[in-house]
Amino acid sequence: MADQNVPPRRPRDDRGWDGRQHHTADGYGDPSASAPYGYDSPHPYQGGYPAQADPRGQYGDGYAHAGQPAPGPRGPQWVGPEGLGRPAPARPAGAGLPALDDDDTSGGKVGRRKAMVALGGTAAVVAGGAALAMTPQIRGLFADESAAAAGDATGSTVTDGTAARPSGQQPSTVRTYTEQNESYMGSRAGEALKKNAPTTGRTLSGPAAAASATKVTVKTVLDKDPILHLARRATFGPTPAVIADIKSQGIDAWIRAQLEPDKIEPSKAEIKLAELPTLKLDPQQLRAQRDQLNDQGAQPEREMVDATIARQIWSKRQLFEVMVDFWNDFLHVAADFDGGEPYRNSFDQDVVRKYALSSYPEMLVAANKHPALLIYLNQKDSRKDAINENLARENLELYSVGVDGGYGEQDVRQAAMLQTGRGIDRDGKYVFKPEQHYVGKVKILGFTHANDSADAKKADAAIDAYIAYIALHPSTAKYVAQSLATRFVSDTPPKSLVDRLAKTYTTNNGLIKPVLMALFSSSEFWAGVGQKVRRPMEYLVATYRTLGVSPDASPKHNNGDNKRTPYARGLRQIHDKLRELGHYPMGQPTPDGYPDVYVAWTSAGTMVNGWNEAGEVIAGYRTAFTYTAPEKLIAAPPATAGAYVDALSQRLVGQKLSAREKNLILGVAGVPATAKVDATFNGAITAVARAILASPQHHLR
Repeated sequence: MADQNVPPRRPRDDRGWDGRQHHTADGYGDPSASAPYGYDSPHPYQGGYPAQADPRGQYGDGYAHAGQPAPGPRGPQWVGPEGLGRPAPARPAGAGLPALDDDDTSGGKVGRRKAMVALGGTAAVVAGGAALAMTPQIRGLFADESAAAAGDATGSTVTDGTAARPSGQQPSTVRTYTEQNESYMGSRAGEALKKNAPTTGRTLSGPAAAASATKVTVKTVLDKDPILHLARRATFGPTPAVIADIKSQGIDAWIRAQLEPDKIEPSKAEIKLAELPTLKLDPQQLRAQRDQLNDQGAQPEREMVDATIARQIWSKRQLFEVMVDFWNDFLHVAADFDGGEPYRNSFDQDVVRKYALSSYPEMLVAANKHPALLIYLNQKDSRKDAINENLARENLELYSVGVDGGYGEQDVRQAAMLQTGRGIDRDGKYVFKPEQHYVGKVKILGFTHANDSADAKKADAAIDAYIAYIALHPSTAKYVAQSLATRFVSDTPPKSLVDRLAKTYTTNNGLIKPVLMALFSSSEFWAGVGQKVRRPMEYLVATYRTLGVSPDASPKHNNGDNKRTPYARGLRQIHDKLRELGHYPMGQPTPDGYPDVYVAWTSAGTMVNGWNEAGEVIAGYRTAFTYTAPEKLIAAPPATAGAYVDALSQRLVGQKLSAREKNLILGVAGVPATAKVDATFNGAITAVARAILASPQHHLR
C-alpha cells in the first residue's frame, strides 16, 4: 500500500488496516461491539499519520513479502481437501491441537473429541497473508499549482518512495506484496495442494455434457457423483430437496433456473425477514428513525448480516446467494465501519445483489457512486486541494485489474485526482461537488481523458467512463476469472480455465451469466471434486442446511425478549457464533475481503468450535428454530449399528464413510457394527451425528 504515513499499530490490535477510525479515546475501537448505531459525527481522519516502525514487516503494509517470513496464521484453519489419512502440511515446532478435556476411554469407548480430531484431520498452523495497511491521504501534491486551472496530471514526477519500494513502478515488478489468495498459496501447504488439482481441460456444449465427459482423477474422499458435486459448489450445502431438484430437472435445467433467481419463489424464511425492521428502510429513513430503532435494539448493519445468513441457509436461490457472497469478498465493503450503519444494507441491495448475476462493470460503476463505499474508503473527503487516494488505489488493486494488473503509482495518483468531487450531501445521498473536482488531463492504464470541465454532468461521466474502462480491462477479466475459478473449482485453478473464462468475460463485456455458464460447461469444474474446503461460515451454514433446521420457533422456546421475535434472535445467535469463528458475511474489516483458499483457514481450535456448534444444533439447543430430532433424521433406522451409521452418513453427507471412519464413529458410541441399536443409537445418536459432521466429507465442498 502506502510508502509513508502508515497509521500506528497497537500491539493488541490484530485487525490490520483501520481506515475507518472508530470514535474511541485511542482512535480505534471494537467494530464488533454491540452498541446503538450513530453516524452523524465527523470522521477524525483528516490527513496522514507520521511514518512509524510497524511490527507487520519492514514495509509496514501488512502483506507477505518475497524473502520475508509470512505473518502468522489468520485464525480459523480447516481439514485439507485430500481428507482423512493424508499428510498434513508441515507446521512449526510446538504447534498442535488444543487440549481436549472429555476423552473418557473407559468401557471400551473412544474419546469423542479424539475420534472427531481423527475424522477431521490435524490441520497445521501455516504462515501466510496479512492485513492491508491504510493508504495515506495525500496532500500538497501540487503545492504551487492553481487547483482551479486545467492542468496535466500525466507527467512523470513522483513525490515519495523508498529504495525498497520506489513509486512509479508496478507493484508486480517491485513485488512488495501479492494478491491475497496468492500470498497464502505460496506456502509449502499451498504447493502441496497444487499437486492434487486438475491441470487442464476444455469447454463442452453445456454443463451436463461436461459432467458426462469428465473423468475425476484427483485424490479425494468425496463421492464423485456429479450431482453431489454441483450441489456442493453451487449452493451453501446439499439438502435432500436440492438433490431431488437437480435429479428431476437435470443439470442444465437446474443451472438455468438458478441463473434466473427472480423467477424462483421466496422461501418461508425469506418472507419472515420482514421481522427485521431495518431491512425495508432506505438510508434516509434509517437516519431519521435512528433513536426509535436504537430503542428497539435494531442495528441496521447487523440485521443485514442476519438476513444474509438466513438467505444462505434457507433461500431456494442458492447460486445467487453464492455469487452475492463471492462479490462481497471481491468488491468488499465491511459490514461494520464507522458512519456506514445506515448505508451498508443499501449497498448490499442496490449494488451487490442488483448486479450479482448481471454485469460487473455496472456493479463497479454503481459502487463508486454509493455512499457506503465513499465513506468506507474516504472518497467523500477527497478534494482537488487535498486528495485522498484510498478508493482510487483499491479500485485498481482490489476491485479491478488486481495487484499484478500493470498499474503503477502514477496511475493511482491520476485516478485519485480524476475521482475528486464525488461525495455525500446533508441528506446522505450521493452528490457531485464541482468545486472539489480536479480539472486537467489524465492518463491511467491506457485510459486518457481531457477532464477539462468541472461541470457535474461532464466530470461525473468522465469518472464513470474510467471506472467502466478498468472494469473491462484485460487484467480485470483475468482477475475476475481467477477469483471465480478459485471459488468454484480449486485453490489452484488451471490456467487453461482461467484464460477461457477471461476471454468469455471480455467477449460479453463483463456479463456474469455467460462466464458462469462457461465455468459449469468446463471439464475443469467437474474434475475438481473435493478440491475446495468449506470456510467456517460455509461449514456452519451447510450444517444447518443438512440437518433440515426450520425457521419457526421451537415449542420449547421461551420468548424473553419482547423487542425482537424468536426468528430475529435466532439469526443473531448464528451471527454471533460466526463472529466467534472469525468468518461472517461481509465481516472482514479490511477492503480485501476474506481469502478463499484452504491454507488461510487452518486452525484446530476453530474446527473444534465448529464441531461443538454442530452438536448444539443437532441437540436442538437453539430453540428459536425448530429442529428434526436426531433419532428422526432417518425415517426407518436400521437395527444394527453399522447399518445405522451408513444410513445416517448417507443422509447427512450424501455418501457412506470409509471403513476406518465408520469404525471411529462406532467407537464414539462404544458398540461394534453388529450391535443391536434403537433409533436413539442406544442414547448416542447426537454424538454419532456430530461425529459424522466432523468428517472430511462434511468439511469439503
